[in-house]
Amino acid sequence: MQRNIFEADHDSFRDTVRTFCEKEIVPNHKEWEAAGIVPRDIWLKAGDLGLLGFMMPEEFGGGGIDDFRFNAVLQEELTRVGASGVAFALHTDLVSGYLLAYADDEQKARWLPKFCTGEMITAIAMTEPGTGSDLQGIQTTAVKDGDHYVLNGSKTFITNGINADMVIVACKTDPDAGAMGLSLIVVERGMEGFERGRNLDKIGLKAQDTAELFFDNVKVPAANLLGEEGKGFIYLMENLPQERLTISVVAAAACRNVIDMTLDYVKERKAFGKPIGSFQNTRFVLAELETEQHIAQVYVDRSIMELNAGTLTISDAAMGKWWTTELQKKTVDKCLQLHGGYGYMSEYPIAQAYIDTRIQTIYGGTTEIMKEIIGRTMGL
Repeated sequence: MQRNIFEADHDSFRDTVRTFCEKEIVPNHKEWEAAGIVPRDIWLKAGDLGLLGFMMPEEFGGGGIDDFRFNAVLQEELTRVGASGVAFALHTDLVSGYLLAYADDEQKARWLPKFCTGEMITAIAMTEPGTGSDLQGIQTTAVKDGDHYVLNGSKTFITNGINADMVIVACKTDPDAGAMGLSLIVVERGMEGFERGRNLDKIGLKAQDTAELFFDNVKVPAANLLGEEGKGFIYLMENLPQERLTISVVAAAACRNVIDMTLDYVKERKAFGKPIGSFQNTRFVLAELETEQHIAQVYVDRSIMELNAGTLTISDAAMGKWWTTELQKKTVDKCLQLHGGYGYMSEYPIAQAYIDTRIQTIYGGTTEIMKEIIGRTMGL
């Protein structure tokens, strides 16, 4: 089924991203996986090409483009080359939304230019050692003291945690107000009492820096409050559909990529004197996966256009997130099986895809949480 959501500008942007990936990422990604982090200069190179700030206003060095199709193109091309360590999505798809919607004019002038150039790498810190999907259970606190907040607490599993120059921290400014006591405060590199823990050793996404963050009486200027005090939970809920759509975009693209690499393999690999792609089981497995990938892509593409129109609901995004990521798990598992013993060898891309896929049904809200959200919207 032909995809029809992209126009000439998107195709031109895709060519730029694809060239960037082939030149700057593909030759280096294995080295970054060994190091456990991508170098900061890759962000600067991406910024130079306009890959990071295309959604930001032109007055701050951005492209002034309010069209999530460009975000999708970027993530699809990164997924196509297996660039699982280059966490541009957190910057372009998540943090950008918070800054565009809630930052005041002074904050935009201070942060957005470096956001666009890649000089300022961003992160968002929600998850805590004892709090995952239950955002109301956040324990990190920020107490107002004159013209600043005193921030105390810790976060974990924070993507870009080592590289980040600014971190949007979800914290409680009124511990007695429940969800309405949650606020978003921006912590910047170099603030006294802000410490990073270890770069966490994950089973996949090896090149992506994921860290623990610690806040010990960090004095954060009141001017770094993002939006209004006490509205942090609302802000998080407003932005989660876009985050979950990003994950769905990656899941659909990963399925496409894994199926394509497996098709190439089964056409060449022989058993009993003929290509294994000629066996009925192989054809049936790949026919099933091909069908499901097409169905997933249609839903994702529709969701992209719904987001652009401002009509993508929390439930719609949750449906896409759980279904596409579970399909990604199924697809990579079945395709690895078709590779036989070679699929278990780490030098084969299918093996890398297998370990990088596992997180997809966990972050951004687990499959179980997605189903809970959908069930509640059904009145259950």
